[in-house]
Amino acid sequence: MGYIGVQPEAGFTSGLLDRFTSQTGSTVTLTHDISSENDIIVFVNFVKQDSTNYSVGGSGNKTLTLGGTLVSSDIVEVHYLNIVKLTQQPSANSVGVTELNLSDGTSGQALTTNGSGTLSFSTIESGNNKPMFEAYLNADQDVSGGTATKVAFNTEQHDTDGVYDNSSNYRFTVPSGQAGNYYIYASVQLGQEENYLGYGDVRIYKNGSTYKVTNLENILGDSGSYQKFEIMPIDANMVLAVGDYVEIYAVCGAFGGGSNNHFKGHSTNKKSWFGGYKLITWH
Repeated sequence: MGYIGVQPEAGFTSGLLDRFTSQTGSTVTLTHDISSENDIIVFVNFVKQDSTNYSVGGSGNKTLTLGGTLVSSDIVEVHYLNIVKLTQQPSANSVGVTELNLSDGTSGQALTTNGSGTLSFSTIESGNNKPMFEAYLNADQDVSGGTATKVAFNTEQHDTDGVYDNSSNYRFTVPSGQAGNYYIYASVQLGQEENYLGYGDVRIYKNGSTYKVTNLENILGDSGSYQKFEIMPIDANMVLAVGDYVEIYAVCGAFGGGSNNHFKGHSTNKKSWFGGYKLITWH
């Protein structure tokens, strides 16, 4: 049903009762916080007490002062009509691990949910996306038309952990202890100097087999004429194990046949490049 004010944290509780025996003196300590005498009904030896005959005070109004002095044989019962914690909004910074009924995590962990109402502490992997690498072609690489050829990215821009081979295999290899999710990207500029480009593709290879391909056919420029050059980008999110390796292959083909096909490279303009880095993940 609808209500005005702050929503109760756990619904309304009924039948709350404190029972005191073997008490002496004129005060008893209540179990729950209340806002005033109007939140309770007091019975002494099963006789209801007038609310003007007792008072509450102290922290949370939990100290109940009766109108007379108890002896050890007296029985005091306090029935709760309302308790403060059901209707008050928690104060700032007052809810912690205990109130959430959770086992505490360790320093640096974050509170996460499984999407089904269960909360737990998780560790975000520390680091700065290493290993990471990027390499480029520093000169044109001549290739046979229509044949998938490995792009020999031979100059490193950066390589934090020595994971890229820029001299023989031209591949990125996952080092020991660095299995995980990786972002891999590449861009190859295809060129055909003798004729015009008719088709081309760029491929990500994983462990010697095609993982992803991007391709174009009948490559036309903005004016409708066939082009001699075309930039072909590709990227992928990859789950890689230790020892897995990634390479870039490409195909360059002339419109109507022809030789003089190549992947464009340059020592400063970096026309074709290949890179990747490990993604920070939760665990």
